[in-house]
Amino acid sequence: MYRDDHDRSFQQERSTEDVFSKPVRAGKRTYFFDVKATKGNNDFYLTITESKRRQERDGSLTYDKHKIFLYKEDFEKFTEGLNDVIKYIKDNCLNGEIQEYRKDSETEDF
Repeated sequence: MYRDDHDRSFQQERSTEDVFSKPVRAGKRTYFFDVKATKGNNDFYLTITESKRRQERDGSLTYDKHKIFLYKEDFEKFTEGLNDVIKYIKDNCLNGEIQEYRKDSETEDF
């Protein structure tokens, strides 16, 4: 599943709680979307891992990894936020000029 994109230490971190995995290769990075089961609860959550391969000065390869844990109660708000940001970038930033950000009248949940 991850042979080419992960080093041994990361493979050892993986456990039998994996339910589904979807790797997405994007240039020098690979994103892994992993559905995992909680231990004993039969509940599920998503981990999103960014893995970027880089070469050390001695020629060896290492991986920089960043992981986000996303729980089902946050799926809707996370999806809405991600979609809003992607739409903003597509609408305002892809023509080479950044348009001024104008906040809608929605309230923050912070």
